[in-house]
Formats: sequence, C-alpha cells, structure tokens
Amino acid sequence: MSEQLRIILIIIISVSIFGLLIFVFVKNYIKNKINYYLNVKNNIHHKLTCHCNKIEIDIMLINGLNNLYRCNCSMCKRKGAITAVIPKNGLKIIKGENHIKFYQFNTNVAKHYFCEICGINTHSQRRSDPNTFGINVGCLDGISPQELFELNVRVNDGQNHIKDQK
Repeated sequence: MSEQLRIILIIIISVSIFGLLIFVFVKNYIKNKINYYLNVKNNIHHKLTCHCNKIEIDIMLINGLNNLYRCNCSMCKRKGAITAVIPKNGLKIIKGENHIKFYQFNTNVAKHYFCEICGINTHSQRRSDPNTFGINVGCLDGISPQELFELNVRVNDGQNHIKDQK
C-alpha cells in the first residue's frame, strides 16, 4: 500500500472516530435535556433535600422553573441560591422537621430555613409575601449543576426592599 493511501485511510478513520464522538456527545446532551424537561419542568411535585438528606420536602412547582431570581440582600448574596417562588401550601415537609432551623434578621419577617446538620438553606418564607416560600432550586433532586448554570435567573433587589424604606 502506498504511503499516500495509508495517510488517506488514517485521516478517514480519524474523522470517522471524531464524528462518532461528536454524535455520542450530542445524543447524550439531547437525552439529558429531554429527561430534565420531562422530570423537572413538566412535573408539579418535586423532592427537595438538604445535603445530608436528613430533610426531605415535597414541593409544588406550578409554573415550573420560571421567574427564577437571586436576591442581593445581605443574607441571600452570601448564600447565592437560585430561588423559585411557590405558594405556602405548596410545601410539605416529608421528613426531618426536627432538623430544620431558621434565621431572621432586620425586619424579622422573612425566615431563612436551613438544616441544622449540614447547614444547607432549603427554603425561605419571603418578607415581600409571607404567604409564599422561596425554594432553593439547587436542592431539587434531579437537577444537575450544569443545568443550574443554564437557567434564566434575574436579580431581585433585596438591598433596597420596600419594607426597609422609611
């Protein structure tokens, strides 16, 4: 076999292997997106857990993962959580209620709930509407870190909250 033919075969095989790798990557990416869409965006009930799994909460995401925000108040900017709003009756503690603690500051309206063991903030009772909870989207079972970075998230101006103005 001539040297030129051997080089052409090596190039063809290399391109074929590269194409196969691209195909597998794209197929898995699309499969993960479809599973995410079916499992998180379309379902109403979801499981939310802390890091150590001592706390398990059933939540109702009526509007899916829309209207997400990060608050810039002194507390929320430090925890950096992506928040989805749910009605107060859309949260049911399944296990670990005895491990849930909360922290309040400033106006003492909002309650920031966290696990006393691992320290993870699972949800907060919101001061702008105490009849709602803000849930930590990162605590949803089945959501990957990559998916968190792809979510459309706005900034909520908690530093200049209406209840702080005199």
